[in-house]
Amino acid sequence: MFSKYYVPAGSSADGQFTTAVTPESAGWSEASLWTLELPPGADAELQSGENEIIVLPLSGSALVSSDGADFSMTGRLSVFDGPSDFAYIGRDSRYAITSDHGGRFALCGARARAKLPNRYVSAEDVPVELRGAGNCSRQVHNFATAETFAADSIIACEVITPSGNWSSYPSHKHDENSEIESALEEIYYFEIDRSPTGTEGFGYHRVYGTRDRPIEVLEEVRSGDVVLVPHGYHGPSIAAPGHNMYYLNIMAGPGEIRAWNICDDPAHTWLRGTWDHQDIDPRLPLRSHN
Repeated sequence: MFSKYYVPAGSSADGQFTTAVTPESAGWSEASLWTLELPPGADAELQSGENEIIVLPLSGSALVSSDGADFSMTGRLSVFDGPSDFAYIGRDSRYAITSDHGGRFALCGARARAKLPNRYVSAEDVPVELRGAGNCSRQVHNFATAETFAADSIIACEVITPSGNWSSYPSHKHDENSEIESALEEIYYFEIDRSPTGTEGFGYHRVYGTRDRPIEVLEEVRSGDVVLVPHGYHGPSIAAPGHNMYYLNIMAGPGEIRAWNICDDPAHTWLRGTWDHQDIDPRLPLRSHN
């Protein structure tokens, strides 16, 4: 039986959106995600409403227009081809996405109190971090984290986990405001690389709670699947051998401070010390083919 926090690919489709996760559907208050597929020459006219939105190409290119400004996004071939450029749209804005050659786009959203200016960021300006070591090595695209991009609430990044590796590990949580944590809802959106023979790949993702706030999620994930993390420890995300794993993280919380402060599961935090004696997986960074 699937967890209510697991959203299989296509199960949340709504109109033009292949994925639609809103605060209302997730049962929380802040974070959202829509995925949009446009055939060549198609466009979509949208409104941000009370959300700030980041338009992120998953594959393909597009023109984003809003408030008299046009942002031409080069995009990428796939999520495994390095970071992409992106466009930020402030709340209470009308915007349009037009794709001459077609593509797939993630609309990352968070409730925003302030309307900030619309902006464009090039792929070359997205910081790429290699995190962990050994079979816990992963590649992180910090395109909209609190340290790299100014926003009202949203925190977002992409993670590439090479086949056979573990990421989001040690398991950690960020579900209360304290000296060491910030309360953040989190969305994991997954894509899994196909094998050289074209077969579909898979991975696994885990969420578990505390005695006071129980939650239990252990799901096999495939391309287009979503896992919601309202609270609790989350991780590991495990990529099956032969298949690289991608996930897009979208986080937002009701607090006044925009920060990603986490607390490891005390049973597993010792693992970080072992990385000092291991090399980063030599397969990283994955090279862009754009």
